Amino acid sequence: MKVLALETANEQCSVSIVDETQELYFQLDTRAKAQTQTILPMIEQGLDQTATELGDLTVIAFSRGPGSFSGVRINAAVTQALAWANDLPVVPVSTLQALAQAAYRVHGLTEVSAVLDARMQEVYVASYQLDAAGIMQAVDSEQMLNYTEAAQQIKFTVVGSGSDLIKQEQTQYKDLSATAQDIATIAREAAQREAWVSADLALPVYLRDNAWKKISEQGKP
Repeated sequence: MKVLALETANEQCSVSIVDETQELYFQLDTRAKAQTQTILPMIEQGLDQTATELGDLTVIAFSRGPGSFSGVRINAAVTQALAWANDLPVVPVSTLQALAQAAYRVHGLTEVSAVLDARMQEVYVASYQLDAAGIMQAVDSEQMLNYTEAAQQIKFTVVGSGSDLIKQEQTQYKDLSATAQDIATIAREAAQREAWVSADLALPVYLRDNAWKKISEQGKP
């Protein structure tokens, strides 16, 4: 089994390839909004370095959102194109779940409330607990809420870019971000259960109906 995992939903870009037991390749580009230039070359490099053909993959996994609108759209489009062309299934992974998985990978946290800045005085939020397989599983639904509403939904340690916005204080884990490593960890376990979907269901999740708002309306500097 080989899993190709892609992460561009956090305004950066990373690619990982894993098999049943280990990470074979990982590359991260932290430059903001460089995904369109870097995602395909990074995939090609990963395949070359691991002597893998696209047809050899078991599944392609991607962060399906919520997150940066352009980043989520890029991730879904690349995944869908590669999966269709090579007749591969896909594993869509929640960006919030991936953030929770990063909290476990980096800090050993087993119960977290993942919070991402959604702009326009809102955040994306959901809470997660570690299961017996080492995967962070949701204990409630993903939501997009204003700061006050989100603060009322917090169950565990807060992680992610929206942490300070709802806590109104500097939080320890506000700079934590998910990478393709976290997407790969979640997707590997899903692939072992054959919990995947067809390429036409490699769809982005925005949690916002008016995702096409102008930048001036999104509260961005």
